[in-house]
Amino acid sequence: MSDRFAKVNGINICYSIQGEGHPLILSHGYGAKKEIWKAQYELAKHFKLITYDIRGLGKSDRPDMPYTMEMLAEDVIGLMDYLDLDKVYIGGRSLGGMISQNVYFNNPKRVMKLILITTNAGMPDQEGVELLKNNIINQLQEFKKNPEEAFFKQARLFYHHSFRKEMERDPNKKFYGAFSVKNLIQEKLKNMPRPQDLAHIAEAIKTHNTRAKLSQIKCPTLLIAGSHDRLTPKTSMELMHHEIPDSRLEIIQRAGHYLTLSKAPKVNQIILNFLKQ
Repeated sequence: MSDRFAKVNGINICYSIQGEGHPLILSHGYGAKKEIWKAQYELAKHFKLITYDIRGLGKSDRPDMPYTMEMLAEDVIGLMDYLDLDKVYIGGRSLGGMISQNVYFNNPKRVMKLILITTNAGMPDQEGVELLKNNIINQLQEFKKNPEEAFFKQARLFYHHSFRKEMERDPNKKFYGAFSVKNLIQEKLKNMPRPQDLAHIAEAIKTHNTRAKLSQIKCPTLLIAGSHDRLTPKTSMELMHHEIPDSRLEIIQRAGHYLTLSKAPKVNQIILNFLKQ
């Protein structure tokens, strides 16, 4: 699998494609990059799996300006146009789930099914976004000084304690044949974002608010929440499920915000079952 680049909305978006079949586009979370989906590469056996770096992150361009959710959603639409994709399955985790919602509202006829993972319909207040941004920036600085120590500090927030303990026991252990702690740390150290990149993305998060429109989502929608998610409590996903007419909610037990890694086989099977229906 090799990186490719698409000229989209005046910037270069880095993306990769695996597999054949109906296209499935996945958007990653805040501060991450497309490689965070490595535990979902199994889905490429069934679909044309497209992952990409959100602007400001990974190998995509990082224009020095505040972003909006409209921009991030239009980047996905632009990538679809570049790849000549008419209708797709769209999914995302956390920030990626916010982007996916906005892709749907901008072009509902081009989204066949929607997958929203540990996300929300809007942050409760601007102060919360500022706190999140400052925490992510501080974590970035800590990671540069002592990567392993910073990783396990973050892990307290991102993973259920049982999985975290398993990672701590053996950082070289390969989980599900897809990743180890060492792999995740090495990947994190590549193409790290600058503080201003994270600040620009935070401005986009501030513009995300789909609460009043959730009832207008007409396509089948899958919501996946973690029972112990400390960043996006399952209650926010339950509220979205209540509002979205044709939606299905799966709450994965003993799982935190990064359940796409810690509970990869279960997540992948849930997604596969949903898309194959």
